[in-house]
Amino acid sequence: MTGPSRPDRPVEGERQRGYGDRQRAGDRPGGERQRGDERFGDRQRSDRQRSERPGGDRRGGDRFGGDRRGGRPARPAVDLPRQVAYEAIAAVHRDDAYANLVLPAMLREAGLTGRDAAFATELTYGTLRHTGTLDAIVTDAAGRDVQRIDPPVRDALRLGAYQILHMRVPAHAAVSSTVDLVRSVGPGATGFANAVLREITSRDADAWVAKLAPAQETDPVGHLALAYSHPQWIVRSFAEALGGDMGETTRLLIEDNERPPVHLCARPGLADPVALADEVGGAPGAFSPYAVYLPGGAPGDLAAVADGRAHVQDEGSQLVADALAAAPLDGPDGRWLDLCAGPGGKSGLLGALAATRGARLTAVEVAEHRARLVEQATRGLPVTVLNTDGRSVGSDPKLPEGHFDRVLVDAPCTGLGALRRRPEARWRRQPSDLPPLTRLQRELLTAALRAARPGGLVAYVTCSPHVVETHVTVTEAARRCGLGVDFVDARPLLPAGMPGLGDGPTVQLWPHRHGTDAMFLAVLRRN
Repeated sequence: MTGPSRPDRPVEGERQRGYGDRQRAGDRPGGERQRGDERFGDRQRSDRQRSERPGGDRRGGDRFGGDRRGGRPARPAVDLPRQVAYEAIAAVHRDDAYANLVLPAMLREAGLTGRDAAFATELTYGTLRHTGTLDAIVTDAAGRDVQRIDPPVRDALRLGAYQILHMRVPAHAAVSSTVDLVRSVGPGATGFANAVLREITSRDADAWVAKLAPAQETDPVGHLALAYSHPQWIVRSFAEALGGDMGETTRLLIEDNERPPVHLCARPGLADPVALADEVGGAPGAFSPYAVYLPGGAPGDLAAVADGRAHVQDEGSQLVADALAAAPLDGPDGRWLDLCAGPGGKSGLLGALAATRGARLTAVEVAEHRARLVEQATRGLPVTVLNTDGRSVGSDPKLPEGHFDRVLVDAPCTGLGALRRRPEARWRRQPSDLPPLTRLQRELLTAALRAARPGGLVAYVTCSPHVVETHVTVTEAARRCGLGVDFVDARPLLPAGMPGLGDGPTVQLWPHRHGTDAMFLAVLRRN
C-alpha cells in the first residue's frame, strides 16, 4: 500500500447518522489480528485461570456463566473472553445491535482488561468481518446450509472457525473451547459441533478458499467475495469505482479486513499536533495538518479529548473538512454551514477553524439526540446548533437561501467507505438501500446549493466510494438544482504530494492508498 504506516490498534471513529439508518462504519473500537500475530500467545490457560479470581469472586457476575451453589461460584464451562465475544456476536445477529456499542459495555461488565479484553475484541470483530467466508466453510463442513443451523450454535461455530483459521489458537483448544460453548447454548448439538469443527481443522484458510471460491479467471467478483469476505455487490461497486482494476480491488478488500488505526484531530488554535503527539505518545499524521496517530489505548481517556483540545476523527474526514475551509473564496467569509452535523466531528474542526478566522458556523442536525452531541462537541467554539432538517433551507428563517459563504454536506450514505470500522455493516447493507439514500443525498445537496450565496462554496462529502452515491449524485443534483454551478478542482485543496488523487475535479480517498476511510469529496461554486 502507498499510505502511511499506522498504529496496530482498534479505532474509534466519528459518527452515527441522523437521517434514518445513517450507518457510518467506524464509531468505536474494533479490529482484527493478522494471522501470525503473537500478542495473544497460546491461550491454553485453564478456565479457572481465565475466568475466576482469587477468593472465589469471578468477574462478570452470573450473566457470563456463574452458577452459585453453596455460596461458591461454579467453574464456568466457557472462559470469559470467549463468552463475551459470543454474547456480543449474538446481540449483533439477534438484536441488530452494533458491535462497537455493545462490546465495550460487555467488556466493562465482565471486568476484562489487557490481553483478555484484546482477545475478546479480536474474536468478536474478526468473526464479524469474516462471516461470509466462515459461513461458506461451516456449510461445507456441516453438509448443510449454515442458515439451517440453530442460531446460537451457528454463532458458536463461527467463533470456533475463526479461531481455527485466523488466530494463533491451537486447533485442539479452539475445538474444545467451542464445544464447551455449544454445550452451554445448544446442549443437544455438541457432537455435531465437534464433528464440524474437526472437519474445519482439516484445511487451513487458504485451502478452504481454494476449495470453495469460484475460479478467479471466470468469476473474479465471486472469487474475491468469498476469499475476502465481502458481499458480491460491494466487491462489484468497489471494482467499478476503481476503474475495473481487480488487483487494486483486492488490495482494498485486504485493507478492509484490517483493524483501522486511531486518529486524533488536534483542533487548530487549541492544540498543536506535534505537541499533542508528544503528549499522547503518538505521531503526527501523514497528510492532515491536524492528525495524530495513536499507538493504542482508550482515546476517550486522554486529557486532550476530555478538555476539548482534540477529538477522535479519521484523517480522511479531517482532510475533506479542511478542504472546504482552504478553498479560495472571493468576498465575505464569515458565515459557514454544516448541513448534516451530528454528532459533531467535522463541526468541531470547522468550528475551531472558524474561530481562528473570525467566522461563525451554523451546524444543522435533524435528530435531537445527535444535535445534543454536536452541542457537546462544539462547546466553546463559535458554533450555533440547529435541530432541524437540512432540507428546510428557504423555509426555515434560520436557514435563508443565498446566505452562507461555505457549506458542508456530509451526506448520509451506505458507509461502504468505512466497513473496517463497523464490521457488521457489510452484511446489513443491501443494494435496495441505495435509491432512498441517493434521493436524500440529492435533496440535501440541492438545499446546500440554495443556501450558498452567489460565489459561495459547497463541499459534498460521503463516506462511500459507490459511484451512485458519489459521481451520479453530485452531477444529478448540480444539473437539476436550477442554479448555475461550477465544479472546483478539489485536488489542490488537499496536501501537496498526496498520492492517488485521480484526474479531478472530485477526489476519492481510499484505505489502501491513503490509510483513511474511503471519503469522497466534490467542491462546487455557486454562480
